[in-house]
Amino acid sequence: MTIDNMAKRPTTLTEVLRRTIAESGVSLLQIERATGIHRASISRFVAGKRSLRLDVADKLAPYFGLELTLSRKRKG
Repeated sequence: MTIDNMAKRPTTLTEVLRRTIAESGVSLLQIERATGIHRASISRFVAGKRSLRLDVADKLAPYFGLELTLSRKRKG
């Protein structure tokens, strides 16, 4: 999934990751088993009650096929 093909374009990494998890159809238990991240933490993040540490996001992003790319700022 890329940011560009989401209906409403998220503006932050948090929004991208939160939406990706919520819309993936993958159970929190499956995510926990694959990444080692407690499903309660993932649940609180998806519900908007907590944020994620970067090391946790670093585990979740590749699991969902997400990656950051550098882009140059547009002039004008």
